[in-house]
Amino acid sequence: MSDHHASYSDYDSQSRSDDHLQTNLPALYSQPSLPSLPSLTSNPDHYQEILSTTHHHCLTTLKGHTSYISSLNLVGKFLYSGSGKEIRLWKGNSLDSEIDHENLSNNVVAVGKGAVKSLVVLEDKLFSAHQDHKIRVWKINNQESDKQKYTRLATLPTLGDRAFKSLLPKNQVQIRRHKTCTWVHHVDTVSAIALSSDESLLYSVSWDRTIKIWRTNNFKCLESVANAHDDAINAVALSNDDSVYTGSADKNIKVWRKSSKESKHSLVATLEKHNSGINALALSTDGSVLYSGACDRSIVVWGKDGGGNMVVVGALRGHSQSILCLAVVSDLLFSGSADKTIRIWRGSDKSYSCLAVLEGHRGPVKCLTATIDHDNTTDASYLLYSGSLDCDIRVWQINVPLL
Repeated sequence: MSDHHASYSDYDSQSRSDDHLQTNLPALYSQPSLPSLPSLTSNPDHYQEILSTTHHHCLTTLKGHTSYISSLNLVGKFLYSGSGKEIRLWKGNSLDSEIDHENLSNNVVAVGKGAVKSLVVLEDKLFSAHQDHKIRVWKINNQESDKQKYTRLATLPTLGDRAFKSLLPKNQVQIRRHKTCTWVHHVDTVSAIALSSDESLLYSVSWDRTIKIWRTNNFKCLESVANAHDDAINAVALSNDDSVYTGSADKNIKVWRKSSKESKHSLVATLEKHNSGINALALSTDGSVLYSGACDRSIVVWGKDGGGNMVVVGALRGHSQSILCLAVVSDLLFSGSADKTIRIWRGSDKSYSCLAVLEGHRGPVKCLTATIDHDNTTDASYLLYSGSLDCDIRVWQINVPLL
């Protein structure tokens, strides 16, 4: 197991209490920022003008989890949240109004054997990545059904995959001095999962420094990229052209691609600018801009050059502690930090503005998801969901000035 000293991920182990989490977090705050990169934010006068025209408020706080919120996934009017070993489902009106949340102590739909790290929904299947090195697949019930708990369809790697691969010695990999297992196994926390653009493949990254690719229709493991990084992998993002971006505690982002002639993914670029562990990645809607957040308190903006390669554009500064999560909707970037705040950014090329700073969480903001608020047509209106180490999920409405 690698030493994740540079990564926030080392501080979200379920074996530690939240009190322990809070007292250990300040060690990360001393990570230096990136003075070598130009700041992309506007001048202070323009900044104040934009702040005054961006309106936001917290619609409600979803309570019920007893451990910190590690993952959020929004599907239409349904929000899935991962916390500890449980996954909860929040429905419809409970997401945006001050009601009793349907007395939602009964909204647990799945319980795994290891802490939940990441959630992905594909049609009637819910994929969950766990700290116990496994990926679980759940059958989503009819949302109006009274049957609360979801049925587990599979645990990856599947028994069939494990048995078949174990027959051949070449499928064995050494994980410790006297221990081997087949290459289809993750051997440390599965930190993040993501779907390919055509939804036929699921990509998983792990603290074991590997990337694995799974078929979503039969759950077979097709490929494993060993030693993809020099330390734990914390984040993965996939673009529409099927470029795969991975961010690691080794301070690097790597770009992977599979050419039409090759059956395996190969490394096409390494993006080096952060000076501490990378916690989060997000792509712009069209895939032309990559955002990376790290323990150095900076969000680095990468854009494509004339040859289609990602090159550094500059940095977004403002958070006082580690960047833990990023989300993109439309032309907005949302960032959550160990400083307990969320920032909203908008811009292009080399000019960005911080539209708002959202305060209210009592702990570091660990995960974000957002959507356009189609019920509000007066402004560009958005709904943002944030999960924190304070065990709460907050629902925010944001109205931003139209360009």
